[in-house]
Amino acid sequence: MSATDRTSQRVAELIDRLSRLTRELQYVDGLNPAQWEALRFISRANRYSRTPSALAEFLGTTKGTTSQTLIALENRGFIRRVRDTNDRRVINLELTDQATDLLCGDPVLKIENMVDQLGPETGATLVRGLSRLLRDMQREVGAKEFGMCELCCQFQCSETDARGQGVQHCGLTGERMSESDLNRICVNFKSTEAKVS
Repeated sequence: MSATDRTSQRVAELIDRLSRLTRELQYVDGLNPAQWEALRFISRANRYSRTPSALAEFLGTTKGTTSQTLIALENRGFIRRVRDTNDRRVINLELTDQATDLLCGDPVLKIENMVDQLGPETGATLVRGLSRLLRDMQREVGAKEFGMCELCCQFQCSETDARGQGVQHCGLTGERMSESDLNRICVNFKSTEAKVS
């Protein structure tokens, strides 16, 4: 086995082991990993993406399985379903104050703290490598990408306001985006980077 093959094998093993440990961390406060991930997604998703169907795609589960996750969270008082004001057929998911407080003790914060200890350069290298790996895996299996607006090929900043600052908007919807929108997860995300073979 070549050194490259050994490295690839080791990376795959490390990712698998880390994912198992990460799942184990999330059996706390009476929640399971899918419930924690749902809360995280709802807290970070943009206004187009806080729906049951977008959550199902993000989690990679069926709508039925996602529905059970949402029912459990709703019964615990962590989320509420709200009809969209623009399209009454659409149900949006919102976190309650109780869920926001709970997320302050998110068990995955332990991993964030450990990554911080690796230093900014190592952290940035991990983000680049893992982001590319995730993007390529999603494309390989036909999964939806998801990502942040500012990294999307549909993100546009072509106008200027009265202060001469760029005005950001979504090229798909044509809607203007605030600064806080730029770092939110979007179901309509399309990567600006081409797949590297």
